[in-house]
Amino acid sequence: MTRTLTMKPLSTLILSVGAALMSSALLADEQITARFKPDPANPMKNAFENTTPISSICAAHIPTQCRALGIFSLRDNDFSALSNQPILANHEDERKGFMVKVPSDWRDLQVTHAGTGETETVQLRIAGIGSLWHVPRPPGVSAWQQPGVAWGNQWREAPSPCRRTGHLAAGVAFGSYFWLTPEGAGPCSRKPSMELSSLRFNTMEYAYELRTPNPLTMSGGQYYGSITYTMGPGGDYDFGDVMVPNKSALTFNFILSVEHDLKVDIPPGGNRIELIPDGGWQAWLNRGRAPTRLYRDQTFRIAASSRFKMQLECSIVMGNTCGLRNANGDEVPLQIAVTLPSGIDGRGNQAVQKRPLRLDGDGTELFQPQFYVNDRPGTLHFEVLRDDMAEMLKQPGSTYTGVATVIWDSQV
Repeated sequence: MTRTLTMKPLSTLILSVGAALMSSALLADEQITARFKPDPANPMKNAFENTTPISSICAAHIPTQCRALGIFSLRDNDFSALSNQPILANHEDERKGFMVKVPSDWRDLQVTHAGTGETETVQLRIAGIGSLWHVPRPPGVSAWQQPGVAWGNQWREAPSPCRRTGHLAAGVAFGSYFWLTPEGAGPCSRKPSMELSSLRFNTMEYAYELRTPNPLTMSGGQYYGSITYTMGPGGDYDFGDVMVPNKSALTFNFILSVEHDLKVDIPPGGNRIELIPDGGWQAWLNRGRAPTRLYRDQTFRIAASSRFKMQLECSIVMGNTCGLRNANGDEVPLQIAVTLPSGIDGRGNQAVQKRPLRLDGDGTELFQPQFYVNDRPGTLHFEVLRDDMAEMLKQPGSTYTGVATVIWDSQV
């Protein structure tokens, strides 16, 4: 007897949902992009990749430190700040001279799927700060020298609670520095040993650290979100009371792209299922007794990086499953089940072993990969139970057929 299985054309399903337009507000200030795309060569790496171009600090000056710390750098070329009064030598109040305080603590921001409205949380913190500063000459850069400490070391060695990177590039009247800012760090400051009539910052370079959500639990497509930091005295970016920045806020706009894989491959001829007893028909005929069941296990291979569900459609419906019918119109129910490879959770960390496929979808409404399952084997199980098969044996020589459609659907 024969049984036909057809598959909907979902053998390859690549999800990539985008937004054609962005508002002008999203194009302002700084933009951070990250992408998740499963890597067959590294299936256990299930995290976003930061695709934002990095500035020269992490690209050329301290790349090893940045990689070790998991931080990335950006440069704001439009930033500047100018002192509103002279900076006195050896001033007591750090707010009256050179001071920097950045939002080094973790902040939450919400990103929203462009199509579905689903939301996820991204965390951001500023992990380093630097700039190009200018002073009048005379006295020039030597104004920063303190007794027993060369002026260059004042900037190469960061003041507590900031930490050194060793970066310093300078001339006679300017310097470029960069310091790390530990989580929750307070202000860092330097004071000159000679009075400076003015101080100017040109550009600001900063490092940031990201915590991104689990992409395996996210829908394919693009997520947008933003976070705004205040700038100025008492703000998130605080340069003291003397240095006046040219902007009052800095906004980071995020675009997270999720490109999932869901691919199912059936071997050639695997869409046509013939149900047979254990050992084949000839073995049962030689024994002279009826078989106890009719069944067939059909293997397939699956690649999945996102949640999915499985559904069943039938040409012949019998209760909550499919049916088989002969030429006389006699029908018997067909039981269909699925076994999925390890690494795919079938509800509460349960392995998926011979999970029944039903028309109402109960039990197969959510499968969650715990990592990128790449080209792993699974099995579809087809069976006519013993009691149902007894009815078929009353019709010797009959052929029972039916069509069942098994669907792997990422739209959960």
